[in-house]
Amino acid sequence: MTSPADLIPIPAEAAELGMAFAAAGHELHLVGGTVRDALMGRPDEDLDFATDARPADVLRIVGPLAQATWTTGIEFGTIGAQVENRMCEITTYRADRYDRMSRKPEVVYGESLHDDLRRRDFTMNAMALSVTGDRTFSDPFGGLADLARGLLRTPGTPEESFADDPLRMLRAARFVSTLGVTVASEVLDAMTAMATELGRITAERVQVELHKLLLGRAPRAGLELLVDTGLADVVLPELPALRMAADEHGQHKDVYAHTLQVLEQVIELEDEPDLTLRWAALLHDIGKPATRAFAPGGRVTFHHHEVVGARLARKRLKELRCSKQLIEDVAQLVFLHLRFYGYRDGEWTDSAVRRYVVDAGPLLPRLHRLVRSDCTTRNKRKAAALSAAYDTLEDRIAELQAKEELAAVRPDLDGNEIMAVLDIPPGPLVGKAYKYLLALRMEHGPLGHDRAVEELKQWYERQAR
Repeated sequence: MTSPADLIPIPAEAAELGMAFAAAGHELHLVGGTVRDALMGRPDEDLDFATDARPADVLRIVGPLAQATWTTGIEFGTIGAQVENRMCEITTYRADRYDRMSRKPEVVYGESLHDDLRRRDFTMNAMALSVTGDRTFSDPFGGLADLARGLLRTPGTPEESFADDPLRMLRAARFVSTLGVTVASEVLDAMTAMATELGRITAERVQVELHKLLLGRAPRAGLELLVDTGLADVVLPELPALRMAADEHGQHKDVYAHTLQVLEQVIELEDEPDLTLRWAALLHDIGKPATRAFAPGGRVTFHHHEVVGARLARKRLKELRCSKQLIEDVAQLVFLHLRFYGYRDGEWTDSAVRRYVVDAGPLLPRLHRLVRSDCTTRNKRKAAALSAAYDTLEDRIAELQAKEELAAVRPDLDGNEIMAVLDIPPGPLVGKAYKYLLALRMEHGPLGHDRAVEELKQWYERQAR
């Protein structure tokens, strides 16, 4: 009979560390996600270990083998090391105590592997494989069976686990997205009852989990779990708020369902997982609840929801401590996602097409995908018409791009030339002149140097009147 240990290949770096720890009289085990992913056939570049050795002893043992070591996690018993090309984290057995007021535990070293595995988040992460010679596979809480069933359970009671570390509830939703697992009923009940406890977790940690969830293979399932349990009310309240807003076309039960469908359709158009695009899809309609109005005949409108949505997206992502680049890119995509609907009849001027491209800038490929995904109507004729209209817009962009290098649209004169032509020093007037020439460039295409000089002089004369 094949043992689970036979299904887990031991990397050369792990075997080398195992021999060193054994020679020093200590245990060393591959643990957590490293073991889980190996059993699932998923690649895992980094290695996680548990040991009975204390941090000072770990440093002494790994020092001769590592190209580098780091101690940023030493207060939690973790030593990092680069062994060959592998990043390894080696943590002393833990049996932590929590004050239940914050996520930070009082670090207490454990005396056994069993105690260490019991404090882990889920049973499928509470398995271990010894690398100190005997290849003993440890699974005291049935993690292998749960992994085979695709079931997420906790080693102890979920209430105890989540009280110790509420972030684990968010991790459950992340694993639903990334691993395709389902949540055991008792875990689901505890998540629902304890959702507000997530409020004591730092924004940075929440951000990391939400990013990983969104980049998973089934983010819709993870997001639905957040909403159904009430966790989204704490960390992403704009999402459940969409359930209250029927869309203006009457084609969906609510904007929430539409949003999740747009997210799925965006993913189908990706070349590779795109965090910015997925966030934009998730947040593109969050301005609708605040702008909903009822018109005669029962029609619902959401005027300027893209403007409000961009502001709300920026606010939410700032609160999650996201990078400035991600915040600005997502907000701009939300702001621009509705502009195409003014093009449905193909009546845009070349100037309008230029503005669409220039306002999108490097986000244009993402904007293309977002706009196409925003069509979720079941009316095949309407969907085909929208798709054909966007095809023509992309064709026009390509034609203008070939002629004018739209991605690099600039006025025909730069700031130095403006100052030379007008004989003025640097200052606000130069900026105004630059904006005027840029507007002309957008409206008429390339002017050429001589015409640009003439237009600039005429503008300057009007300013002096």
